[in-house]
Amino acid sequence: MATAPTRPIAEFTFRAILLGGLITILFTAANVYLGLKIGLTFATSIPAAVISMAILRFLPNSSILENNIVQTVASAAGTLAAIIFVLPGLVMIGWWSGFPYVTTAAITMTGGILGVMFSVPLRRALIVDSPELPYPEGRAAAEVLKVGAGSREGAEESSKGLTLIVVSSIVAAGFALITRMRLAVEEAATFFKVGSGATGVIGGLSFALIGAGHLIGLTVGFAMIVGIALGWWVALPILSAGVPGAAEEVASTIFRSEVRFLGAGTIGIAAIWTLLKIAGPVVGGIRSSLAASKAARGGEGIALTERDISARTVGLVSLAVMVPIAWLLWDVIAGGPLAASAIPLIAGSLLFVLVIGLVIAAVCGYMAGLVGASNSPVSGVGILAILASSLLLVAMFGRDVDPGTTQALIAYALIVTGVVFGVATISNDNLQDLKTGQLVGATPWKQQLALVFGVIFGSLVIPPVLSVLHASFGFAGMPGAGDSALAAPQAALISSLAKGVLGGDLDWNLIGVGALIGLGIIVIDEVLARVSKHRLPPLAVGLGIYLPMAVTLTVAVGAVLGYFYDRAADKARDPEFAKRMGVLMATGMIVGDSLFGVLYAGIVYETGTDAPLALAGPDFATYALVGGTLVFLALTAFLYAYTKKKAR
Repeated sequence: MATAPTRPIAEFTFRAILLGGLITILFTAANVYLGLKIGLTFATSIPAAVISMAILRFLPNSSILENNIVQTVASAAGTLAAIIFVLPGLVMIGWWSGFPYVTTAAITMTGGILGVMFSVPLRRALIVDSPELPYPEGRAAAEVLKVGAGSREGAEESSKGLTLIVVSSIVAAGFALITRMRLAVEEAATFFKVGSGATGVIGGLSFALIGAGHLIGLTVGFAMIVGIALGWWVALPILSAGVPGAAEEVASTIFRSEVRFLGAGTIGIAAIWTLLKIAGPVVGGIRSSLAASKAARGGEGIALTERDISARTVGLVSLAVMVPIAWLLWDVIAGGPLAASAIPLIAGSLLFVLVIGLVIAAVCGYMAGLVGASNSPVSGVGILAILASSLLLVAMFGRDVDPGTTQALIAYALIVTGVVFGVATISNDNLQDLKTGQLVGATPWKQQLALVFGVIFGSLVIPPVLSVLHASFGFAGMPGAGDSALAAPQAALISSLAKGVLGGDLDWNLIGVGALIGLGIIVIDEVLARVSKHRLPPLAVGLGIYLPMAVTLTVAVGAVLGYFYDRAADKARDPEFAKRMGVLMATGMIVGDSLFGVLYAGIVYETGTDAPLALAGPDFATYALVGGTLVFLALTAFLYAYTKKKAR
């Protein structure tokens, strides 16, 4: 008589969930700040695995599977925080005056849980039956876990990795403190006239940007430089030609009001192209998943490493989550101009979330397997979702409505998109984690449950972080936003698209030109793919046009530094170990800078002043520029040298 399979080592434990939750809270706060500042977030699986191994090693009976659960919970931080690409739009359009805790957490949590449920049926098709999909981050996290499991060398790597994260975090936070004391500038800039137009060169002095550049790699960094050149040194002088005023004022104004819409068009067409390219493989993957589910119905005789959350549970949880989503939508409609259409609106929206959510889960899961969760164009999915929901609302209500109704429709579209975006971000991450689990022999259903816990932890911390950042800095484009306002680029773009579709006031000419630029970049990228090993990612070019140069130029510099570091690492005794140390250093840069940003926002919020830590005044500006730049360069050199030493 066959005996039931057993699992002799620890996996899904209370301490793993607790430690994963604590890491999730810290990394979510850091990612919210980073995403609002520069429009990018960082992957948290590998640093979470390193921290977990360094801590659990001192506890009895820890295992590679338990560390895998920790990184699975914590990985929600890197992906769920991407909800900030949508929700600030509700403040920008004036529908919210802040971020109501329950509503914000509910939008984030419902979308995230649906993302987990919708991606469960895809594991077999996109992981087990698709060995050709590389899952780069999933494989990298698995290698880190394997190296750190049960060996003296692994213990040494975990210790060195944790030390690197702490040291680089302290350096990054320390320099951020100096800038807030006004002893060093936050960005170095020069503006000048080109003919009758204007442009400039701006570099941000931020370790979060250097770290982000190191992680994204040279290909994406170079594409951003191409975007900078197109936006700042080609389009901006042309669009600003003949505009009176100082070079800085003209360049800044025209960039915000016109150039960014070129970038929006490029981003939109790049996202559509990506989705079209993978449509066929995704449909095939769904068919394989359904066939495998039918063959394995009942779960008998299935190995532990092949057991998912049951199809029945997935269906029941998905339907149950529809209830709070319906409440969220009713909360937008109740007592307003859309109340008379509540039933068809809510019913249609729930159907939209179910159908589009399932499609997006498959698309994002496949994209994560193909290019990695960090490089997957999830923001493009958000753009398509807001366009689809807005066009459906136009079909129902038309554009001949009063301003109050238009604003309500825009808010409604943003909340529906927020839920769908939660599905996109988590399904984008879930399959990456399940690939890691497959490689280390984990139990899929335990990982899927762990990710639900990660969604819950992240959903609880995102609203207060958003509230503090909004109250302290505000967002660019909202009424009363100052010079220190956070760019929140994706939220600004998505809310602008909603307003443009529903209100009919969007400058489609500039977006159309941007789309043509995107088509040209797509052609170049496809040609490069066929004749060389180099690529020119269209989405990265679009970001280079759309984001402020103070962000993108420094990110590109970080990408170049990362490239040369990796080339030097190739000559080391253990190249992969040396490269992992570089990843952890870059992660520490981001975490230190971003967490200090959140802390500083709290100080601004409590003191009610824009510069509570300032020690120097305007007379010190020249010294802050020259001295701050030199200190920044010296600290960057120190961190790379220190990392190379640790990697020996």
